[in-house]
Amino acid sequence: MAEMKFEDALKRLEKIVEELEGGDLSLDESLEKYEEGIRLSKTCAKKLEIARKKVEILLRSEDGSVELKEFNEKMAEEDVKPETKKKKAKTEEGLF
Repeated sequence: MAEMKFEDALKRLEKIVEELEGGDLSLDESLEKYEEGIRLSKTCAKKLEIARKKVEILLRSEDGSVELKEFNEKMAEEDVKPETKKKKAKTEEGLF
């Protein structure tokens, strides 16, 4: 299955919010919509982070000049994942 475009994911997420706010769904339907919304939210956040990094990655050299560096999408995805693990570990530590 092809990955959903950001715009499509955002439109679907907005539709889910409308449905949940409408109050006409059963509890089971609401939970299903909520779970789908969480997945879509994570997809959108990931795509936004990758897009932000793609715009420009600038490295300042010792002489003060600015150098544009190629963006590597796999590196960006790896940069995002470890932060999630660190936050989770800190949260778990705080529980005990």
